[in-house]
Amino acid sequence: ESLFWHFTVCHSVDIPSADVISPAHLRICSQEKTCCSSEMEDSFGHQSKTVFENMFDGISEDLRTTFMSRHKRFDEFFLELLDNTERSLNEMFVRTYGKPYMQNAEVFQNLFAELKRYYTGGNVNLEEMLNDFWTRLLERMFQLLNSQYSITEDYLECINKYMDQLKPFGDVPRKLKSQVTRAFIAARTFVQGLMVGREVANRVSKVNLTPACIRALTKMLYCPYCQGMASEKPCRNYCLNVVKGCLANQADLDPEWTQYIDAMLLVTDRLEGPFNIESVMEPIDVKISEAIMNMQDNSVQISHRVFQGCGQPKASGMARPARGISDAFSGRFRPYGPDERRTTAAGTSLDRLVIDIKEKLKSSKKFWSSLPLGMCLGEDVTASESSDDDCWNGHAKGRYFPEVLKDGLTHQANNPEVGVDITRPDTLIRQQIMALRVITNKLRNAYNGNDIYFQDSSDEGSGSGSGSGCSESCVPETEPTPTETLVVEAGRGEEQASSAHAHSSSLVLLILLFSALAVRSHWR
Repeated sequence: ESLFWHFTVCHSVDIPSADVISPAHLRICSQEKTCCSSEMEDSFGHQSKTVFENMFDGISEDLRTTFMSRHKRFDEFFLELLDNTERSLNEMFVRTYGKPYMQNAEVFQNLFAELKRYYTGGNVNLEEMLNDFWTRLLERMFQLLNSQYSITEDYLECINKYMDQLKPFGDVPRKLKSQVTRAFIAARTFVQGLMVGREVANRVSKVNLTPACIRALTKMLYCPYCQGMASEKPCRNYCLNVVKGCLANQADLDPEWTQYIDAMLLVTDRLEGPFNIESVMEPIDVKISEAIMNMQDNSVQISHRVFQGCGQPKASGMARPARGISDAFSGRFRPYGPDERRTTAAGTSLDRLVIDIKEKLKSSKKFWSSLPLGMCLGEDVTASESSDDDCWNGHAKGRYFPEVLKDGLTHQANNPEVGVDITRPDTLIRQQIMALRVITNKLRNAYNGNDIYFQDSSDEGSGSGSGSGCSESCVPETEPTPTETLVVEAGRGEEQASSAHAHSSSLVLLILLFSALAVRSHWR
Protein backbone atom coordinates (compact mmCIF):
# COMPACT_ATOMS: atom_id res chain seq x y z
CA GLU A 1 0.00 0.00 0.00
CA SER A 2 2.84 2.40 0.86
CA LEU A 3 4.63 1.55 -2.38
CA PHE A 4 1.47 2.13 -4.41
CA TRP A 5 0.97 5.53 -2.72
CA HIS A 6 4.48 6.60 -3.61
CA PHE A 7 4.01 5.48 -7.22
CA THR A 8 0.88 7.64 -7.39
CA VAL A 9 2.83 10.62 -6.10
CA CYS A 10 5.73 9.93 -8.49
CA HIS A 11 3.42 9.87 -11.50
CA SER A 12 3.10 13.66 -11.06
CA VAL A 13 5.62 15.66 -13.04
CA ASP A 14 5.91 18.25 -10.30
CA ILE A 15 6.67 16.56 -7.01
CA PRO A 16 5.13 18.42 -4.08
CA SER A 17 7.72 19.42 -1.52
CA ALA A 18 5.86 17.51 1.17
CA ASP A 19 6.41 14.29 -0.75
CA VAL A 20 10.10 14.78 -1.30
CA ILE A 21 12.13 12.16 0.59
CA SER A 22 15.72 12.62 1.66
CA PRO A 23 17.86 10.91 -1.00
CA ALA A 24 20.77 10.34 1.34
CA HIS A 25 20.31 6.58 1.40
CA LEU A 26 19.66 6.04 -2.34
CA ARG A 27 22.47 4.06 -3.94
CA ILE A 28 21.28 3.95 -7.56
CA CYS A 29 18.85 6.72 -8.42
CA SER A 30 19.60 10.43 -8.49
CA GLN A 31 20.51 12.22 -5.29
CA GLU A 32 18.37 15.16 -6.35
CA LYS A 33 14.75 15.56 -5.25
CA THR A 34 12.97 12.20 -5.20
CA CYS A 35 9.87 10.52 -3.89
CA CYS A 36 11.58 7.12 -3.47
CA SER A 37 12.91 5.65 -0.27
CA SER A 38 15.82 3.24 -0.01
CA GLU A 39 13.30 0.46 0.62
CA MET A 40 11.56 1.33 -2.64
CA GLU A 41 14.89 1.35 -4.46
CA ASP A 42 15.64 -2.12 -3.14
CA SER A 43 12.23 -3.26 -4.30
CA PHE A 44 12.90 -1.78 -7.74
CA GLY A 45 16.12 -3.79 -7.89
CA HIS A 46 14.28 -7.06 -7.32
CA GLN A 47 11.61 -6.03 -9.79
CA SER A 48 14.21 -5.10 -12.43
CA LYS A 49 15.81 -8.53 -12.15
CA THR A 50 12.45 -10.25 -12.53
CA VAL A 51 11.40 -8.11 -15.48
CA PHE A 52 14.67 -8.70 -17.34
CA GLU A 53 14.67 -12.45 -16.68
CA ASN A 54 11.09 -12.69 -17.95
CA MET A 55 11.94 -10.67 -21.03
CA PHE A 56 14.96 -12.86 -21.76
CA ASP A 57 12.96 -16.01 -21.17
CA GLY A 58 10.24 -14.82 -23.51
CA ILE A 59 12.53 -13.80 -26.33
CA SER A 60 14.44 -17.11 -26.15
CA GLU A 61 11.33 -19.28 -25.81
CA ASP A 62 10.87 -19.71 -29.56
CA LEU A 63 14.46 -20.87 -29.96
CA ARG A 64 14.17 -23.37 -27.11
CA THR A 65 10.83 -24.67 -28.35
CA THR A 66 12.16 -25.07 -31.89
CA PHE A 67 15.10 -27.22 -30.89
CA MET A 68 13.09 -29.27 -28.42
CA SER A 69 10.23 -30.02 -30.83
CA ARG A 70 12.44 -30.68 -33.88
CA HIS A 71 14.73 -32.96 -31.92
CA LYS A 72 11.69 -34.95 -30.85
CA ARG A 73 10.31 -35.12 -34.40
CA PHE A 74 13.55 -36.25 -36.04
CA ASP A 75 14.36 -38.76 -33.31
CA GLU A 76 10.86 -40.19 -33.50
CA PHE A 77 11.04 -40.36 -37.28
CA PHE A 78 14.39 -42.19 -37.41
CA LEU A 79 13.48 -44.71 -34.68
CA GLU A 80 10.15 -45.56 -36.29
CA LEU A 81 11.81 -45.80 -39.70
CA LEU A 82 14.08 -48.50 -38.27
CA ASP A 83 11.20 -50.30 -36.56
CA ASN A 84 9.00 -50.20 -39.65
CA THR A 85 11.79 -51.37 -41.96
CA GLU A 86 12.56 -54.34 -39.74
CA ARG A 87 8.87 -55.17 -39.35
CA SER A 88 8.33 -54.93 -43.09
CA LEU A 89 11.20 -57.30 -43.87
CA ASN A 90 10.16 -59.72 -41.16
CA GLU A 91 6.51 -59.83 -42.24
CA MET A 92 7.47 -60.33 -45.86
CA PHE A 93 9.78 -63.26 -45.11
CA VAL A 94 7.37 -64.83 -42.63
CA ARG A 95 4.55 -64.56 -45.16
CA THR A 96 6.68 -66.01 -47.95
CA TYR A 97 8.87 -68.59 -46.19
CA GLY A 98 7.08 -69.38 -42.94
CA LYS A 99 8.70 -71.37 -40.16
CA PRO A 100 12.09 -71.99 -41.81
CA TYR A 101 12.72 -68.25 -41.92
CA MET A 102 11.59 -67.76 -38.32
CA GLN A 103 14.10 -70.39 -37.21
CA ASN A 104 16.93 -68.46 -38.84
CA ALA A 105 15.75 -64.85 -38.47
CA GLU A 106 18.30 -63.92 -35.80
CA VAL A 107 20.84 -62.96 -38.46
CA PHE A 108 18.55 -60.15 -39.61
CA GLN A 109 17.35 -59.33 -36.12
CA ASN A 110 20.94 -58.78 -35.03
CA LEU A 111 21.50 -56.48 -38.00
CA PHE A 112 18.62 -54.19 -37.04
CA ALA A 113 19.45 -54.36 -33.34
CA GLU A 114 22.99 -53.13 -34.04
CA LEU A 115 21.75 -50.38 -36.39
CA LYS A 116 19.40 -49.14 -33.68
CA ARG A 117 22.12 -49.40 -31.05
CA TYR A 118 24.42 -47.30 -33.22
CA TYR A 119 21.75 -44.66 -33.83
CA THR A 120 20.91 -44.36 -30.13
CA GLY A 121 24.56 -43.68 -29.28
CA GLY A 122 26.00 -47.15 -28.84
CA ASN A 123 29.67 -47.88 -29.44
CA VAL A 124 29.13 -49.65 -32.77
CA ASN A 125 31.44 -49.52 -35.77
CA LEU A 126 29.04 -49.60 -38.71
CA GLU A 127 31.48 -51.01 -41.26
CA GLU A 128 32.62 -53.82 -38.99
CA MET A 129 29.05 -54.58 -38.00
CA LEU A 130 27.92 -54.83 -41.65
CA ASN A 131 30.93 -56.98 -42.51
CA ASP A 132 29.94 -59.25 -39.67
CA PHE A 133 26.36 -59.48 -40.99
CA TRP A 134 27.50 -60.60 -44.44
CA THR A 135 29.95 -63.05 -42.88
CA ARG A 136 27.19 -64.65 -40.82
CA LEU A 137 24.94 -64.78 -43.89
CA LEU A 138 27.69 -66.42 -45.95
CA GLU A 139 28.18 -69.08 -43.28
CA ARG A 140 24.46 -69.89 -43.20
CA MET A 141 24.10 -69.94 -46.97
CA PHE A 142 27.20 -72.04 -47.56
CA GLN A 143 25.97 -74.64 -45.10
CA LEU A 144 22.57 -74.72 -46.79
CA LEU A 145 24.10 -75.06 -50.24
CA ASN A 146 26.38 -77.87 -49.08
CA SER A 147 24.24 -79.74 -46.59
CA GLN A 148 25.70 -83.06 -47.79
CA TYR A 149 28.94 -82.04 -46.07
CA SER A 150 29.81 -81.62 -42.41
CA ILE A 151 30.90 -77.97 -42.09
CA THR A 152 32.84 -77.32 -38.89
CA GLU A 153 33.57 -74.02 -37.15
CA ASP A 154 37.19 -74.20 -38.31
CA TYR A 155 36.03 -74.71 -41.87
CA LEU A 156 33.74 -71.68 -41.62
CA GLU A 157 36.69 -69.62 -40.40
CA CYS A 158 38.61 -70.70 -43.49
CA ILE A 159 35.69 -69.69 -45.74
CA ASN A 160 35.61 -66.25 -44.18
CA LYS A 161 39.23 -65.65 -45.20
CA TYR A 162 38.15 -65.90 -48.85
CA MET A 163 35.19 -63.51 -48.46
CA ASP A 164 36.80 -60.65 -50.38
CA GLN A 165 38.03 -62.92 -53.17
CA LEU A 166 34.80 -64.85 -53.53
CA LYS A 167 32.42 -61.86 -53.47
CA PRO A 168 29.53 -64.32 -52.97
CA PHE A 169 26.96 -61.52 -52.73
CA GLY A 170 28.24 -59.53 -55.68
CA ASP A 171 28.59 -55.79 -55.28
CA VAL A 172 25.67 -55.45 -52.86
CA PRO A 173 27.70 -55.49 -49.61
CA ARG A 174 30.06 -52.76 -50.85
CA LYS A 175 27.24 -50.50 -52.03
CA LEU A 176 25.10 -51.09 -48.98
CA LYS A 177 27.98 -50.51 -46.59
CA SER A 178 28.81 -47.21 -48.26
CA GLN A 179 25.20 -46.03 -48.24
CA VAL A 180 24.27 -47.24 -44.74
CA THR A 181 27.36 -45.83 -43.03
CA ARG A 182 27.01 -42.42 -44.65
CA ALA A 183 23.25 -42.25 -44.01
CA PHE A 184 23.43 -43.38 -40.37
CA ILE A 185 26.39 -41.15 -39.51
CA ALA A 186 24.48 -38.15 -40.88
CA ALA A 187 21.21 -39.06 -39.13
CA ARG A 188 22.74 -39.80 -35.73
CA THR A 189 25.01 -36.76 -35.70
CA PHE A 190 22.21 -34.45 -36.84
CA VAL A 191 19.91 -35.56 -34.03
CA GLN A 192 22.78 -35.18 -31.57
CA GLY A 193 23.28 -31.68 -32.98
CA LEU A 194 19.64 -30.81 -32.32
CA MET A 195 20.00 -32.12 -28.78
CA VAL A 196 23.10 -29.97 -28.15
CA GLY A 197 21.34 -26.90 -29.56
CA ARG A 198 18.39 -27.58 -27.28
CA GLU A 199 20.60 -27.94 -24.19
CA VAL A 200 22.63 -24.82 -24.97
CA ALA A 201 19.46 -22.76 -25.46
CA ASN A 202 17.92 -24.11 -22.25
CA ARG A 203 21.00 -23.47 -20.11
CA VAL A 204 21.85 -20.04 -21.46
CA SER A 205 18.25 -18.86 -21.17
CA LYS A 206 18.67 -19.02 -17.37
CA VAL A 207 20.59 -15.75 -17.29
CA ASN A 208 22.79 -14.98 -14.27
CA LEU A 209 22.59 -11.22 -13.66
CA THR A 210 25.46 -9.51 -11.84
CA PRO A 211 24.85 -6.84 -9.17
CA ALA A 212 26.21 -4.22 -11.59
CA CYS A 213 23.69 -5.31 -14.22
CA ILE A 214 20.80 -5.17 -11.74
CA ARG A 215 21.81 -1.65 -10.72
CA ALA A 216 21.92 -0.55 -14.36
CA LEU A 217 18.51 -2.10 -15.05
CA THR A 218 17.02 -0.43 -11.98
CA LYS A 219 18.39 2.92 -13.06
CA MET A 220 17.03 2.48 -16.58
CA LEU A 221 13.59 1.11 -15.72
CA TYR A 222 12.59 2.66 -12.40
CA CYS A 223 14.65 5.72 -11.51
CA PRO A 224 12.45 7.91 -13.79
CA TYR A 225 9.56 7.15 -11.43
CA CYS A 226 11.49 8.54 -8.50
CA GLN A 227 11.99 11.83 -10.30
CA GLY A 228 8.40 12.24 -11.39
CA MET A 229 9.01 11.11 -14.99
CA ALA A 230 7.06 7.86 -14.98
CA SER A 231 5.88 8.32 -18.57
CA GLU A 232 9.39 8.68 -19.99
CA LYS A 233 10.82 5.57 -21.66
CA PRO A 234 14.54 4.82 -21.88
CA CYS A 235 16.43 6.00 -24.98
CA ARG A 236 17.03 3.10 -27.35
CA ASN A 237 20.82 3.42 -27.45
CA TYR A 238 20.84 3.68 -23.67
CA CYS A 239 18.92 0.41 -23.46
CA LEU A 240 21.30 -1.24 -25.94
CA ASN A 241 24.36 -0.44 -23.86
CA VAL A 242 22.67 -1.68 -20.68
CA VAL A 243 21.59 -4.98 -22.27
CA LYS A 244 24.94 -5.46 -24.05
CA GLY A 245 26.63 -5.11 -20.67
CA CYS A 246 24.22 -7.50 -18.96
CA LEU A 247 24.48 -10.09 -21.78
CA ALA A 248 28.18 -9.63 -22.54
CA ASN A 249 28.93 -13.33 -22.05
CA GLN A 250 25.88 -14.54 -23.98
CA ALA A 251 27.00 -12.52 -27.00
CA ASP A 252 30.27 -14.48 -27.02
CA LEU A 253 28.25 -17.54 -28.03
CA ASP A 254 27.52 -15.98 -31.40
CA PRO A 255 30.66 -16.99 -33.39
CA GLU A 256 30.49 -20.62 -32.26
CA TRP A 257 26.72 -20.68 -32.65
CA THR A 258 27.01 -19.42 -36.24
CA GLN A 259 29.54 -22.12 -37.10
CA TYR A 260 27.32 -24.71 -35.44
CA ILE A 261 24.28 -23.61 -37.47
CA ASP A 262 26.34 -23.68 -40.69
CA ALA A 263 27.48 -27.23 -39.88
CA MET A 264 23.90 -28.32 -39.14
CA LEU A 265 22.80 -26.92 -42.49
CA LEU A 266 25.60 -28.85 -44.19
CA VAL A 267 24.34 -32.12 -42.74
CA THR A 268 20.78 -31.37 -43.87
CA ASP A 269 22.16 -31.77 -47.40
CA ARG A 270 22.94 -35.37 -46.49
CA LEU A 271 19.43 -35.85 -45.11
CA GLU A 272 17.79 -34.79 -48.37
CA GLY A 273 20.30 -36.30 -50.80
CA PRO A 274 19.83 -39.49 -52.84
CA PHE A 275 21.33 -41.69 -50.13
CA ASN A 276 19.56 -40.32 -47.06
CA ILE A 277 18.57 -42.78 -44.35
CA GLU A 278 14.99 -43.09 -45.59
CA SER A 279 15.93 -43.92 -49.20
CA VAL A 280 18.60 -46.35 -47.97
CA MET A 281 16.54 -48.26 -45.41
CA GLU A 282 13.17 -48.65 -47.13
CA PRO A 283 14.45 -50.92 -49.96
CA ILE A 284 16.98 -52.80 -47.85
CA ASP A 285 14.93 -56.01 -48.06
CA VAL A 286 15.21 -56.00 -51.86
CA LYS A 287 18.92 -55.28 -51.72
CA ILE A 288 19.57 -58.17 -49.36
CA SER A 289 17.45 -60.48 -51.53
CA GLU A 290 19.51 -59.53 -54.58
CA ALA A 291 22.67 -60.46 -52.68
CA ILE A 292 21.19 -63.86 -51.79
CA MET A 293 20.15 -64.46 -55.39
CA ASN A 294 23.66 -63.65 -56.54
CA MET A 295 25.08 -66.33 -54.26
CA GLN A 296 22.43 -68.80 -55.46
CA ASP A 297 23.33 -68.20 -59.10
CA ASN A 298 27.05 -68.69 -58.43
CA SER A 299 26.81 -71.40 -55.78
CA VAL A 300 28.67 -74.06 -57.82
CA GLN A 301 31.64 -71.80 -58.60
CA ILE A 302 31.75 -70.48 -55.02
CA SER A 303 31.74 -73.97 -53.50
CA HIS A 304 34.41 -75.15 -55.95
CA ARG A 305 36.74 -72.27 -55.07
CA VAL A 306 36.18 -72.83 -51.35
CA PHE A 307 36.99 -76.54 -51.71
CA GLN A 308 40.19 -75.59 -53.52
CA GLY A 309 41.30 -73.22 -50.78
CA CYS A 310 40.00 -74.97 -47.65
CA GLY A 311 39.92 -78.61 -48.77
CA GLN A 312 37.05 -81.00 -49.30
CA PRO A 313 34.88 -81.22 -46.14
CA LYS A 314 33.79 -84.57 -44.79
CA ALA A 315 30.49 -85.99 -45.93
CA SER A 316 27.64 -85.58 -43.46
CA GLY A 317 25.73 -88.64 -44.59
CA MET A 318 22.85 -86.50 -45.83
CA ALA A 319 21.95 -86.78 -49.48
CA ARG A 320 21.49 -83.61 -51.48
CA PRO A 321 17.86 -83.25 -52.67
CA ALA A 322 17.36 -84.43 -56.23
CA ARG A 323 14.44 -82.15 -56.98
CA GLY A 324 15.22 -78.78 -58.45
CA ILE A 325 14.75 -75.76 -56.24
CA SER A 326 12.19 -74.22 -58.56
CA ASP A 327 10.08 -77.39 -58.39
CA ALA A 328 10.11 -77.51 -54.60
CA PHE A 329 8.40 -74.24 -53.88
CA SER A 330 6.46 -71.86 -56.06
CA GLY A 331 6.37 -68.85 -53.68
CA ARG A 332 7.32 -65.47 -55.06
CA PHE A 333 9.41 -62.78 -53.39
CA ARG A 334 7.21 -59.66 -53.35
CA PRO A 335 8.44 -56.62 -51.43
CA TYR A 336 5.98 -54.04 -50.22
CA GLY A 337 5.03 -51.29 -52.60
CA PRO A 338 5.28 -47.61 -51.59
CA ASP A 339 1.58 -47.46 -50.68
CA GLU A 340 1.94 -50.43 -48.34
CA ARG A 341 4.80 -48.94 -46.32
CA ARG A 342 3.96 -47.79 -42.83
CA THR A 343 4.07 -44.12 -42.04
CA THR A 344 5.95 -42.90 -39.03
CA ALA A 345 4.53 -41.31 -35.93
CA ALA A 346 6.20 -38.07 -37.01
CA GLY A 347 3.38 -37.95 -39.57
CA THR A 348 5.51 -36.49 -42.34
CA SER A 349 8.20 -37.40 -44.80
CA LEU A 350 11.87 -36.77 -44.18
CA ASP A 351 11.91 -34.17 -46.96
CA ARG A 352 9.29 -32.03 -45.25
CA LEU A 353 11.05 -32.34 -41.89
CA VAL A 354 14.30 -31.17 -43.47
CA ILE A 355 12.70 -28.21 -45.26
CA ASP A 356 11.14 -27.11 -41.97
CA ILE A 357 14.32 -27.40 -39.89
CA LYS A 358 16.43 -25.60 -42.50
CA GLU A 359 14.18 -22.56 -42.24
CA LYS A 360 14.32 -22.64 -38.45
CA LEU A 361 18.10 -23.02 -38.37
CA LYS A 362 18.68 -20.13 -40.75
CA SER A 363 16.42 -17.83 -38.73
CA SER A 364 18.34 -18.61 -35.51
CA LYS A 365 21.79 -17.95 -36.95
CA LYS A 366 22.48 -14.57 -35.30
CA PHE A 367 20.24 -15.12 -32.31
CA TRP A 368 22.68 -14.33 -29.49
CA SER A 369 24.12 -11.15 -30.98
CA SER A 370 20.64 -9.92 -31.85
CA LEU A 371 19.35 -10.22 -28.28
CA PRO A 372 20.03 -6.59 -27.23
CA LEU A 373 18.23 -5.19 -30.24
CA GLY A 374 15.40 -7.69 -29.81
CA MET A 375 14.92 -6.68 -26.19
CA CYS A 376 15.22 -2.92 -26.79
CA LEU A 377 13.45 -2.56 -30.12
CA GLY A 378 9.84 -2.60 -28.96
CA GLU A 379 8.23 0.79 -28.35
CA ASP A 380 6.65 -0.63 -25.22
CA VAL A 381 10.20 -0.91 -23.82
CA THR A 382 12.07 2.11 -25.22
CA ALA A 383 11.27 5.41 -26.84
CA SER A 384 10.91 5.50 -30.61
CA GLU A 385 13.76 6.75 -32.80
CA SER A 386 11.82 9.96 -33.40
CA SER A 387 11.96 10.64 -29.66
CA ASP A 388 15.75 10.53 -29.29
CA ASP A 389 15.71 13.98 -27.73
CA ASP A 390 12.76 13.23 -25.52
CA CYS A 391 13.64 10.02 -23.60
CA TRP A 392 15.18 8.88 -20.32
CA ASN A 393 18.96 8.86 -20.72
CA GLY A 394 19.76 7.58 -17.23
CA HIS A 395 20.06 11.01 -15.66
CA ALA A 396 17.31 13.18 -17.08
CA LYS A 397 14.99 13.63 -20.01
CA GLY A 398 17.11 14.25 -23.09
CA ARG A 399 19.39 12.77 -25.78
CA TYR A 400 21.67 9.82 -24.96
CA PHE A 401 25.16 10.74 -26.18
CA PRO A 402 27.47 7.73 -25.43
CA GLU A 403 28.32 5.47 -28.37
CA VAL A 404 26.65 2.07 -28.60
CA LEU A 405 29.30 -0.58 -27.95
CA LYS A 406 29.99 -3.70 -29.99
CA ASP A 407 28.82 -7.11 -28.79
CA GLY A 408 30.83 -9.46 -26.61
CA LEU A 409 32.67 -9.47 -23.32
CA THR A 410 35.92 -7.84 -24.48
CA HIS A 411 34.07 -4.83 -25.90
CA GLN A 412 32.40 -4.06 -22.55
CA ALA A 413 35.53 -2.88 -20.75
CA ASN A 414 34.38 0.74 -20.99
CA ASN A 415 30.63 0.21 -20.94
CA PRO A 416 29.25 3.53 -19.65
CA GLU A 417 26.23 1.89 -17.98
CA VAL A 418 27.29 -1.53 -16.65
CA GLY A 419 30.52 -2.34 -14.89
CA VAL A 420 31.78 -5.53 -16.56
CA ASP A 421 34.83 -7.51 -15.45
CA ILE A 422 36.16 -8.75 -18.78
CA THR A 423 38.83 -10.84 -17.03
CA ARG A 424 36.25 -13.23 -15.55
CA PRO A 425 34.23 -14.94 -18.30
CA ASP A 426 31.09 -16.76 -17.23
CA THR A 427 31.92 -20.44 -16.66
CA LEU A 428 28.56 -21.74 -17.87
CA ILE A 429 28.83 -19.80 -21.13
CA ARG A 430 32.37 -21.09 -21.73
CA GLN A 431 31.09 -24.64 -21.23
CA GLN A 432 28.39 -24.10 -23.83
CA ILE A 433 30.94 -22.66 -26.26
CA MET A 434 33.03 -25.81 -25.86
CA ALA A 435 29.96 -28.00 -26.37
CA LEU A 436 29.20 -26.14 -29.61
CA ARG A 437 32.78 -26.58 -30.83
CA VAL A 438 32.68 -30.32 -30.19
CA ILE A 439 29.38 -30.91 -31.99
CA THR A 440 30.39 -28.61 -34.86
CA ASN A 441 33.46 -30.77 -35.42
CA LYS A 442 31.30 -33.91 -35.37
CA LEU A 443 28.83 -32.39 -37.82
CA ARG A 444 31.54 -31.41 -40.28
CA ASN A 445 32.97 -34.91 -40.12
CA ALA A 446 29.50 -36.39 -40.60
CA TYR A 447 29.01 -34.28 -43.71
CA ASN A 448 32.12 -35.92 -45.16
CA GLY A 449 30.98 -39.38 -44.09
CA ASN A 450 33.38 -39.67 -41.17
CA ASP A 451 32.37 -40.95 -37.76
CA ILE A 452 34.95 -39.41 -35.43
CA TYR A 453 34.06 -41.89 -32.70
CA PHE A 454 36.27 -44.33 -34.61
CA GLN A 455 39.04 -42.04 -35.87
CA ASP A 456 42.52 -43.49 -35.37
CA SER A 457 44.76 -40.69 -34.15
CA SER A 458 47.86 -42.78 -34.87
CA ASP A 459 47.02 -42.93 -38.57
CA GLU A 460 46.18 -39.37 -39.52
CA GLY A 461 44.80 -38.86 -42.97
CA SER A 462 44.02 -42.53 -43.54
CA GLY A 463 40.35 -42.00 -42.78
CA SER A 464 40.14 -44.67 -40.13
CA GLY A 465 36.60 -45.15 -39.00
CA SER A 466 33.19 -45.45 -40.57
CA GLY A 467 33.15 -43.24 -43.59
CA SER A 468 35.04 -42.11 -46.63
CA GLY A 469 38.24 -41.07 -44.90
CA CYS A 470 38.42 -37.64 -46.56
CA SER A 471 39.37 -34.50 -44.70
CA GLU A 472 36.91 -31.93 -43.48
CA SER A 473 37.44 -29.79 -46.56
CA CYS A 474 36.81 -32.48 -49.15
CA VAL A 475 33.59 -33.11 -51.02
CA PRO A 476 32.63 -36.80 -50.91
CA GLU A 477 31.85 -38.82 -53.99
CA THR A 478 28.36 -40.17 -54.58
CA GLU A 479 29.46 -43.68 -53.66
CA PRO A 480 32.78 -43.49 -51.78
CA THR A 481 34.86 -46.58 -51.23
CA PRO A 482 34.81 -47.43 -47.52
CA THR A 483 38.17 -47.57 -45.79
CA GLU A 484 39.63 -49.91 -43.21
CA THR A 485 38.09 -49.47 -39.76
CA LEU A 486 38.90 -50.24 -36.17
CA VAL A 487 37.41 -53.47 -34.97
CA VAL A 488 34.56 -53.02 -32.49
CA GLU A 489 33.14 -56.24 -31.09
CA ALA A 490 29.45 -56.34 -31.94
CA GLY A 491 28.69 -58.68 -29.08
CA ARG A 492 27.53 -61.61 -31.15
CA GLY A 493 27.88 -65.12 -29.80
CA GLU A 494 29.88 -67.81 -31.56
CA GLU A 495 27.86 -69.90 -34.01
CA GLN A 496 27.41 -73.43 -32.72
CA ALA A 497 27.98 -76.49 -34.88
CA SER A 498 24.76 -77.62 -36.56
CA SER A 499 23.24 -80.95 -35.62
CA ALA A 500 21.77 -83.30 -38.20
CA HIS A 501 18.32 -81.92 -37.42
CA ALA A 502 19.60 -78.35 -37.91
CA HIS A 503 21.03 -79.37 -41.30
CA SER A 504 17.63 -80.69 -42.25
CA SER A 505 15.88 -77.44 -41.20
CA SER A 506 18.51 -75.38 -43.00
CA LEU A 507 17.98 -77.40 -46.15
CA VAL A 508 14.25 -76.67 -46.02
CA LEU A 509 15.02 -72.98 -45.63
CA LEU A 510 17.36 -73.11 -48.63
CA ILE A 511 14.72 -74.73 -50.79
CA LEU A 512 12.08 -72.23 -49.78
CA LEU A 513 14.32 -69.18 -49.87
CA PHE A 514 16.07 -69.71 -53.17
CA SER A 515 13.02 -70.81 -55.08
CA ALA A 516 11.20 -67.72 -53.88
CA LEU A 517 14.05 -65.54 -55.05
CA ALA A 518 14.27 -67.11 -58.50
CA VAL A 519 12.50 -64.11 -59.94
CA ARG A 520 14.91 -61.22 -59.59
CA SER A 521 13.79 -58.07 -57.83
CA HIS A 522 15.09 -54.72 -59.01
CA TRP A 523 16.77 -52.19 -56.77
CA ARG A 524 14.23 -49.70 -55.66
